[in-house]
Amino acid sequence: MTGPLARFPTRVLVPGLGITVAVTLALTVLAGGPADAAQAPVGLGTAASFAVLAHTTVTNTGPSTLSGDLGLSPGTSVTGFPPGTVSNGTVYIADAVAAKAQADLTTAYNDAAGRSPTATVTADLGGRTLVPGVYSGSTLALNGTLTLDAQGDPSAVFVFQAGSTLITGSASAVSLIGSASACNVFWKVGSSATLGTNSVFVGSILALTSVTADTGASVAGRLLARNGAVTLDSNSVTRPNCVSATASATPTASATPTASATPTASATPTASATPTASATPTASATPMGSAAPTTSAIPAASITSSTAIPPSAPALPGLSTTNGSVGGGGSAGPGVGLPRTGEPVGLPVIVGLLALMLGALIVLAAGHPAVADPRTKPSTRSSRFRRHRA
Repeated sequence: MTGPLARFPTRVLVPGLGITVAVTLALTVLAGGPADAAQAPVGLGTAASFAVLAHTTVTNTGPSTLSGDLGLSPGTSVTGFPPGTVSNGTVYIADAVAAKAQADLTTAYNDAAGRSPTATVTADLGGRTLVPGVYSGSTLALNGTLTLDAQGDPSAVFVFQAGSTLITGSASAVSLIGSASACNVFWKVGSSATLGTNSVFVGSILALTSVTADTGASVAGRLLARNGAVTLDSNSVTRPNCVSATASATPTASATPTASATPTASATPTASATPTASATPTASATPMGSAAPTTSAIPAASITSSTAIPPSAPALPGLSTTNGSVGGGGSAGPGVGLPRTGEPVGLPVIVGLLALMLGALIVLAAGHPAVADPRTKPSTRSSRFRRHRA
């Protein structure tokens, strides 16, 4: 084995992979397998703004109320408005807007029809509770209440595929629980759909032919007919106010601002280094005869600006302050500087260095026999006496 995994023993990697595979398989089985993968909403395009959209005619009886657009294309006959009313939308008859909506409806119908079913359902959906998925049947009927459970996921999608007809009974209902949304319920109908008297229906019907809503039926969704008519009778149709999945994502403006980075100005200044030369030379040492060297013995190049003088030391006369500060400075004011290599050395500097050298000579001379204390030397008389006795 090569690469980053080469340093891990095989007996560690293999069991780890085995556990991962086992957990993945278990979750897949519990979730219902790959076929139960989450469905995306059916894309309605511009048809999404319509509460009612038909191909041939739109006919209304009684005080129906539509919340959303009303459209017809290519037909031109819309009757029954008033007494029917349209709110929160516009009426489009045989114009470019209605034509585009019909084209988008065809695309959406084909999308819903082409999805792979996750389950096959019998004709009657009444009394059942279904989780998100794609449900297919040759014909679909609803007598009683159908419950759609999103299991806490507001983006969960339900798609129903009726091979031919969808018929709901009187006073039937579709109930949403578990955060299910009418925005994500779609009914693809292979021919025509009929909603029973006083039924309560949820979802968008995409019918190949026509849609008929009997007296008093209410819809939280859309009635969309590709090739036929939409017929209403004292109904309430409310288009869902949906937000797309991309719009619900966390806004990018919530990203952590880059200005929160640690400023570089917080670095410790290099000028805080402790100076190496802490002793100030004194001129109190008494020179001894010719021990003092001449000034020509000290080349100017032997003094560099690297010698540091503590910030608290008094300024020595003759030292230049034009070559930068030594031992700090900053807001405390200009520091004391030393001449750079090759620059002339002032007389006070030379005197100070001579004093240091004289001090060193004095220390060395103190230990030489020629200048030692006379009291430590053996007397001449004692030496003669010892030689005589010997």
